[in-house]
Amino acid sequence: MFIKFLFRRLLYVIPMLIVTTLVVFSLILLIPGDPALALLGDNATDEKLAQLRTQLGLDQPVLVQYWNWLMSAVQGDLGRSLFTGEYVSEAVISRLGVTFQVVITAMIFSFILGMFFAITSILKPNSWMDYVARFFGTLGTAIPNFWLAMLLVVLFSVNLGWLPATGFTSVMEHPIGFLKSVLLPAFCLGAFGAAQITRQLRSSLIEVLDSDYIRTAYSKGLLLWPVIWKHGMRNALLPVVTTVGLMFGNMLGATVVIESVFAIPGMGQLAVNSILQRDFPMLQGVVLVMVVLVLIINFITDVLYGVLDPRIELD
Repeated sequence: MFIKFLFRRLLYVIPMLIVTTLVVFSLILLIPGDPALALLGDNATDEKLAQLRTQLGLDQPVLVQYWNWLMSAVQGDLGRSLFTGEYVSEAVISRLGVTFQVVITAMIFSFILGMFFAITSILKPNSWMDYVARFFGTLGTAIPNFWLAMLLVVLFSVNLGWLPATGFTSVMEHPIGFLKSVLLPAFCLGAFGAAQITRQLRSSLIEVLDSDYIRTAYSKGLLLWPVIWKHGMRNALLPVVTTVGLMFGNMLGATVVIESVFAIPGMGQLAVNSILQRDFPMLQGVVLVMVVLVLIINFITDVLYGVLDPRIELD
């Protein structure tokens, strides 16, 4: 039954991937500007512009351009950068590890902080900690991450000098340096996610702990913490799984702003540079990889739903 459920979910991903490639390719074409003109400059002759468009394949019909790009992308060839000449796939892979380190750190921070506030709020309802958790759940979703990033840079980097304002150190090179360089961007990315998890998990726990089987566990003399952890947490985590899956996509998209603010050499900064330079092949590759990663995470989220609640397999 689970294999059938897994296969059915996998079939949903394939047409979404096809539509994704079409949308990514089409949206890039809507960006104003001529790549040939951007490369050769305003003083280029019409003959040179036409020659370069032919060399880049820009003189072909749009459907032909899409088909050629799709067939190359399936083989792992996303083209070459119009400005640096490097392979897009190599540039994206080299930046992907940096973005992953930032996003995963932000997700760990979000999950730990969200779990802490939600569980503490349930253990002591209507206490000062409960009010703090509610306030954090509202404030975290309302503050824009780019404004929070600039505020933290001014406070912790400029005024206090505790943490670096820009740059990035890989965890494999220097773990302590990594923590210092990733703390501020991970907090900016994870604040919204932590607030979402706090609100979602708190609401789920309130609903689950009001169920009949939880009251039966209380009647057997079990304490509140064992009831929450052993009986209520698994069912309460179901909505949180969806929140975490969506949170990954939001964080991946937010890296475009956060990596630019903190000068982190990841995929987000690569996307910004590609837009400014009108480097269409590079931008197409970055957006495509980001969207595919989001689809993969959504697929994993569906599978986790089936693991946590086997009844979903019958849907």
